[in-house]
Amino acid sequence: DTIAFHNTHKKLATVVAVQPQGRFGVLNFDDSQSTHVSTFEEKPSNQMGWINGGFFVLEPGIMDYIESDETTWEKQPLIELAKKNELVAYQHGGYWQPCDTLRDKRDLEKLWQTGKAPWAIWSAS
Repeated sequence: DTIAFHNTHKKLATVVAVQPQGRFGVLNFDDSQSTHVSTFEEKPSNQMGWINGGFFVLEPGIMDYIESDETTWEKQPLIELAKKNELVAYQHGGYWQPCDTLRDKRDLEKLWQTGKAPWAIWSAS
């Protein structure tokens, strides 16, 4: 799906956009001075909106945006690609989980070890 999306848009780069599950419950107030909670949402999935999911489909021309091994991909290259209308986002609605913390790592390992890893969609044949 991601590669087909990339091929139809004819841009240098496609980022996989995801909406991570929030880590915290969100309190909404009547107004900025209020202490009255108007609504509560436990870990909403769209708390942060769409973010960079860490996966890309790239064309060879992308190398023109990378100066050296020290270039930070998420800084100058992505900023320039967006500015030049060469970056599109494939909005992935399936399973995605970061692995940024020890807690994340342990949760992902537990899913794998118990055979409940949502990303393991291939058959062992």
